[in-house]
Amino acid sequence: MNIYLTAIVRSKPEKVEELKAQLQQLVVESRKEAACIQYDLHQSIEESTLFTFHEIWESYEGLMLHDQQPHIKAFGLVADELLDGPVKIIRASKVD
Repeated sequence: MNIYLTAIVRSKPEKVEELKAQLQQLVVESRKEAACIQYDLHQSIEESTLFTFHEIWESYEGLMLHDQQPHIKAFGLVADELLDGPVKIIRASKVD
């Protein structure tokens, strides 16, 4: 079963461009993962500090493997200095 994930990320105002570059690198690396079907990053038009990821993973196991990847762990090491609050994660299944 596919897992649909939305992540909501808010940057510290003075760190927007630095965070954006880090997030774009996550996109590049995450799209290489076998279980990744979709991994898109968006930046709010009204609020430049607000970013959202829209992701689709082949399975829960694939998503859990994603969380253990070196690029995700590396982002975790710099997240506190870039983020304004915790990342909000919403995992869902598609309703037809």
